[in-house]
Amino acid sequence: MTHPPKGSAAPPGQATPTMPAVPPQSGPAAAPQGGATPAPDTTPERRTAWAEGVDRLRTAATTEPGRLRIIGAVLALLVVAFGTVTAWQMTERSTAADDVLHSSQPLSASAADIYRSLADANTAASSGFLAGGQETKASRDRYELDIRTAAAKLITAANSSDPGSPSAKTITELNKLLPEYKGLIERARANNRQGFPLGGAYLRYANEKMQQEMLPKAQDLYQRENQRLNADYADAKPYPWAAIGLGVLTIGGLVWAQRRNYRRTNRVLNQGMLAASAASAVVLLWLVVGHSVARAGLNESYDHGVRSLNVLHDAQIASLKARGNENLTLVSRGAETKTLDDGVTTLDLYDYEFGEDMKSLTKGLALAADLSNDDAGAKPVKAATANMKEWKVRHKAASQANEDGAYQDALDLVIGGNPKNPPTADCFDGVDKNLAIALTHEQNEFQQAAGDGLDAMTGLPVGAAILAVLAAAGALLGIGRRLSEYR
Repeated sequence: MTHPPKGSAAPPGQATPTMPAVPPQSGPAAAPQGGATPAPDTTPERRTAWAEGVDRLRTAATTEPGRLRIIGAVLALLVVAFGTVTAWQMTERSTAADDVLHSSQPLSASAADIYRSLADANTAASSGFLAGGQETKASRDRYELDIRTAAAKLITAANSSDPGSPSAKTITELNKLLPEYKGLIERARANNRQGFPLGGAYLRYANEKMQQEMLPKAQDLYQRENQRLNADYADAKPYPWAAIGLGVLTIGGLVWAQRRNYRRTNRVLNQGMLAASAASAVVLLWLVVGHSVARAGLNESYDHGVRSLNVLHDAQIASLKARGNENLTLVSRGAETKTLDDGVTTLDLYDYEFGEDMKSLTKGLALAADLSNDDAGAKPVKAATANMKEWKVRHKAASQANEDGAYQDALDLVIGGNPKNPPTADCFDGVDKNLAIALTHEQNEFQQAAGDGLDAMTGLPVGAAILAVLAAAGALLGIGRRLSEYR
């Protein structure tokens, strides 16, 4: 066989042999021929779900059905938000109003009863001591009743206080001091029945424990419970502006959507949108009117209930302390003195404190008279004021007799014994009795007004939630009715 010469073409019909292809190199050692730049990566960058959602909304907004869907979703969201915020805010206010009526105010009254019971027990003990061996059964029973009342109220307050709180600590301290005080009183009585002068010292020591330790702690407990009461009022009375603002915005959005529908279709009514507007309007009206009525009731309960009760409690405590100091003036017989600021004048300590207590009582009764808003509340206050004025007159006569050395006459003018000279004890009993009547009346006034305020919010949180759901369904149905026209 002969081979064609180099450079000559292959004979017709015979294929030209080809060189086998060299496989391309791979890996980092491979480089493009002629130093060419590698082609850029043209893979599209992955987009976020948020960006894709925005694009879809933008695309949907270019068509009327898409715009209707967006409007329906926004309106439903507004209505649900309005109902949710309304239910939330009114639940908070209703809970606070319920605490005012059933928790904090009763606890505040219990704290005041603890103070009053302790002060009255101290007064009864000193009155019984002045009677000596002839202590009356009524005086002894009153003392025992006050001690039992104070102990029971302390238990109630302990069960209602938070463990480890300042109030719980104060209650624990009072529970510890109460038996110590009772022990001192019993020692005073035992010595007094036997005619030992040591009885007076025990009574003064018991009074000092009461005045300097127990009553200040009871006052602190009373003030703490009043602060809790004020905090509950502060939570219950503010207007729910967030819910009101959302309600106005929701109704505005519904009105705008219906006006838009009318301009595009000339149809005056859309039943679903109309139902949503009506439900939202009912919720907003119920919210504004209901809370306004509740707020008025709570304000009434505070102005003519809590304030009057606080003033009357203070007046009653002042009268109890005055009576106790009046008795101790005769018990001590000048053993305790007080030097005035001038550094020269010296007065009997208990007689001086009696005068200060009577100033507080006078001021408290005057303020209670100003706060009385009806005859039922004003009448006992006027009677107590008249008793107080007569008390001052009789006390002045008793003090004069004591200064003149007529101790028995002074004693008769204070605790009784001479039918010709009515004692100051009658005046004190009159003040105490009439203040108790006034307190009962004002407590009833508080409960009535606070109950009316709480009733005005009853059902509002649940009703707002239900109506909001109905309004949202109405808005969606109304929009759905329009969308069906494009199918």
